[in-house]
Amino acid sequence: VGIIHAINKLHSDLPGLNLAVSLHAPVQEIRCQIMPSARAFPLEKLMTALQTYQKNSQQKIFIEYIMLDGMNDEEQHAHQLGKLLETFQVVSSYFSINADGFSVVVNLIPFNPIGSSSQFRTSSDQKVSDFQKILRGTYNIRTTVRKQMGQDISGACGQLVVNLPDKRTRENTSLLTDIEDLRI
Repeated sequence: VGIIHAINKLHSDLPGLNLAVSLHAPVQEIRCQIMPSARAFPLEKLMTALQTYQKNSQQKIFIEYIMLDGMNDEEQHAHQLGKLLETFQVVSSYFSINADGFSVVVNLIPFNPIGSSSQFRTSSDQKVSDFQKILRGTYNIRTTVRKQMGQDISGACGQLVVNLPDKRTRENTSLLTDIEDLRI
Protein backbone atom coordinates (compact mmCIF):
# COMPACT_ATOMS: atom_id res chain seq x y z
CA VAL A 1 0.00 0.00 0.00
CA GLY A 2 2.85 2.35 0.80
CA ILE A 3 2.47 3.47 4.39
CA ILE A 4 4.35 6.72 4.02
CA HIS A 5 5.33 7.37 7.65
CA ALA A 6 6.67 3.79 7.90
CA ILE A 7 8.71 4.18 4.70
CA ASN A 8 10.19 7.39 6.09
CA LYS A 9 11.20 5.55 9.28
CA LEU A 10 12.42 2.34 7.63
CA HIS A 11 15.85 3.52 6.50
CA SER A 12 16.85 4.79 9.94
CA ASP A 13 15.53 1.68 11.71
CA LEU A 14 16.72 -0.97 9.23
CA PRO A 15 19.39 0.43 6.90
CA GLY A 16 20.40 -1.69 3.94
CA LEU A 17 16.95 -3.17 3.45
CA ASN A 18 15.30 -3.39 0.04
CA LEU A 19 11.76 -2.08 0.06
CA ALA A 20 8.75 -3.65 -1.70
CA VAL A 21 5.62 -1.55 -2.19
CA SER A 22 2.20 -2.74 -3.34
CA LEU A 23 1.47 -0.14 -6.01
CA HIS A 24 -0.92 -2.10 -8.27
CA ALA A 25 -1.89 0.91 -10.41
CA PRO A 26 -0.16 3.93 -11.93
CA VAL A 27 -2.88 6.43 -10.93
CA GLN A 28 -4.51 7.11 -7.57
CA GLU A 29 -8.10 6.55 -8.70
CA ILE A 30 -7.42 2.98 -9.84
CA ARG A 31 -5.27 2.26 -6.76
CA CYS A 32 -8.22 3.18 -4.54
CA GLN A 33 -10.54 0.87 -6.48
CA ILE A 34 -8.12 -2.02 -6.03
CA MET A 35 -7.00 -1.18 -2.48
CA PRO A 36 -9.43 1.12 -0.65
CA SER A 37 -6.79 1.82 2.02
CA ALA A 38 -4.73 3.64 -0.65
CA ARG A 39 -6.98 6.65 -0.02
CA ALA A 40 -4.90 7.35 3.06
CA PHE A 41 -1.65 7.30 1.06
CA PRO A 42 -1.85 9.58 -2.02
CA LEU A 43 0.30 8.43 -4.92
CA GLU A 44 2.17 11.72 -5.22
CA LYS A 45 3.22 11.62 -1.55
CA LEU A 46 4.07 7.93 -1.82
CA MET A 47 6.37 8.56 -4.79
CA THR A 48 8.11 11.38 -2.92
CA ALA A 49 8.64 9.08 0.08
CA LEU A 50 10.04 6.34 -2.18
CA GLN A 51 12.44 8.74 -3.90
CA THR A 52 13.65 10.00 -0.51
CA TYR A 53 14.04 6.44 0.76
CA GLN A 54 16.05 5.45 -2.28
CA LYS A 55 18.24 8.54 -2.15
CA ASN A 56 19.05 7.90 1.51
CA SER A 57 19.36 4.11 1.38
CA GLN A 58 20.77 3.60 -2.14
CA GLN A 59 18.73 0.38 -2.23
CA LYS A 60 16.52 -1.06 -4.95
CA ILE A 61 12.80 -0.53 -4.63
CA PHE A 62 10.51 -3.36 -5.65
CA ILE A 63 7.11 -2.39 -7.04
CA GLU A 64 4.44 -5.07 -6.68
CA TYR A 65 1.83 -4.80 -9.43
CA ILE A 66 -1.10 -7.22 -9.61
CA MET A 67 -2.42 -7.70 -13.14
CA LEU A 68 -6.22 -7.28 -13.27
CA ASP A 69 -8.01 -7.78 -16.56
CA GLY A 70 -9.37 -4.50 -17.93
CA MET A 71 -8.57 -2.56 -14.76
CA ASN A 72 -4.82 -1.89 -14.74
CA ASP A 73 -3.36 -4.04 -17.52
CA GLU A 74 -3.88 -1.96 -20.66
CA GLU A 75 -1.11 -0.44 -22.77
CA GLN A 76 -1.91 3.03 -21.40
CA HIS A 77 -1.38 1.74 -17.85
CA ALA A 78 2.04 0.33 -18.77
CA HIS A 79 3.06 3.72 -20.18
CA GLN A 80 1.68 5.55 -17.13
CA LEU A 81 3.63 3.22 -14.84
CA GLY A 82 6.78 3.60 -16.92
CA LYS A 83 6.56 7.40 -16.75
CA LEU A 84 5.82 7.28 -13.02
CA LEU A 85 8.95 5.19 -12.39
CA GLU A 86 11.31 6.95 -14.84
CA THR A 87 12.67 9.17 -12.08
CA PHE A 88 13.99 6.10 -10.27
CA GLN A 89 15.93 5.04 -13.35
CA VAL A 90 17.56 8.48 -13.53
CA VAL A 91 18.62 8.25 -9.89
CA SER A 92 20.77 5.20 -10.64
CA SER A 93 23.09 7.27 -12.82
CA TYR A 94 24.07 9.42 -9.82
CA PHE A 95 25.27 6.54 -7.67
CA SER A 96 25.71 2.82 -8.01
CA ILE A 97 22.67 1.23 -6.44
CA ASN A 98 23.46 -2.31 -7.53
CA ALA A 99 25.80 -3.96 -9.97
CA ASP A 100 22.99 -4.38 -12.50
CA GLY A 101 22.31 -0.63 -12.51
CA PHE A 102 18.58 -0.97 -11.89
CA SER A 103 17.16 1.10 -9.06
CA VAL A 104 13.59 -0.16 -9.33
CA VAL A 105 12.19 -3.58 -10.18
CA VAL A 106 8.55 -4.16 -11.10
CA ASN A 107 7.10 -7.53 -10.13
CA LEU A 108 4.05 -8.24 -12.28
CA ILE A 109 1.73 -10.57 -10.39
CA PRO A 110 -1.02 -12.45 -12.24
CA PHE A 111 -4.19 -12.20 -10.14
CA ASN A 112 -5.32 -15.35 -8.36
CA PRO A 113 -9.09 -15.23 -7.78
CA ILE A 114 -10.57 -15.97 -4.38
CA GLY A 115 -13.55 -18.21 -5.01
CA SER A 116 -16.27 -17.49 -7.54
CA SER A 117 -17.31 -14.23 -5.88
CA SER A 118 -14.19 -12.31 -6.91
CA GLN A 119 -14.91 -8.99 -8.61
CA PHE A 120 -11.62 -9.16 -10.52
CA ARG A 121 -10.29 -11.44 -13.28
CA THR A 122 -6.69 -12.25 -14.08
CA SER A 123 -5.06 -10.74 -17.16
CA SER A 124 -4.26 -13.02 -20.07
CA ASP A 125 -0.68 -14.22 -20.45
CA GLN A 126 -0.48 -12.12 -23.63
CA LYS A 127 -1.51 -8.92 -21.82
CA VAL A 128 1.04 -9.57 -19.07
CA SER A 129 3.74 -10.15 -21.69
CA ASP A 130 2.79 -7.00 -23.63
CA PHE A 131 2.80 -4.96 -20.41
CA GLN A 132 6.25 -6.28 -19.53
CA LYS A 133 7.60 -5.52 -23.02
CA ILE A 134 6.50 -1.88 -22.73
CA LEU A 135 8.16 -1.43 -19.32
CA ARG A 136 11.36 -3.12 -20.46
CA GLY A 137 11.58 -1.86 -24.03
CA THR A 138 10.31 1.69 -23.75
CA TYR A 139 11.35 2.57 -20.19
CA ASN A 140 14.25 0.16 -19.51
CA ILE A 141 12.66 -0.97 -16.27
CA ARG A 142 13.63 -4.38 -14.92
CA THR A 143 10.44 -6.40 -14.79
CA THR A 144 9.66 -9.91 -13.59
CA VAL A 145 6.48 -11.95 -13.84
CA ARG A 146 5.58 -13.88 -10.71
CA LYS A 147 5.22 -17.59 -11.37
CA GLN A 148 1.78 -18.87 -10.46
CA MET A 149 1.79 -21.80 -8.07
CA GLY A 150 -0.80 -23.19 -5.69
CA GLN A 151 -3.87 -21.74 -7.39
CA ASP A 152 -5.43 -25.20 -7.67
CA ILE A 153 -5.49 -25.51 -3.86
CA SER A 154 -6.32 -21.84 -3.16
CA GLY A 155 -2.82 -21.36 -1.78
CA ALA A 156 -1.41 -18.96 -4.37
CA CYS A 157 -0.38 -15.35 -3.80
CA GLY A 158 -3.38 -13.41 -2.48
CA GLN A 159 -5.51 -16.49 -1.86
CA LEU A 160 -4.54 -17.16 1.72
CA VAL A 161 -7.67 -16.00 3.52
CA VAL A 162 -9.70 -17.43 6.35
CA ASN A 163 -13.28 -18.56 5.81
CA LEU A 164 -15.38 -17.53 8.79
CA PRO A 165 -18.88 -18.77 9.53
CA ASP A 166 -21.53 -16.11 9.06
CA LYS A 167 -23.27 -15.32 12.36
CA ARG A 168 -26.69 -15.37 10.67
CA THR A 169 -26.42 -18.86 9.19
CA ARG A 170 -23.93 -21.67 9.45
CA GLU A 171 -24.26 -22.44 5.74
CA ASN A 172 -22.88 -19.11 4.53
CA THR A 173 -19.24 -18.20 4.88
CA SER A 174 -17.58 -14.83 4.66
CA LEU A 175 -13.95 -13.97 4.04
CA LEU A 176 -11.80 -12.29 6.64
CA THR A 177 -11.03 -8.75 5.49
CA ASP A 178 -7.44 -8.00 4.55
CA ILE A 179 -5.95 -4.69 5.75
CA GLU A 180 -5.52 -3.60 2.11
CA ASP A 181 -9.29 -3.95 1.62
CA LEU A 182 -10.33 -1.65 4.46
CA ARG A 183 -11.99 1.63 3.55
CA ILE A 184 -10.24 4.55 5.20
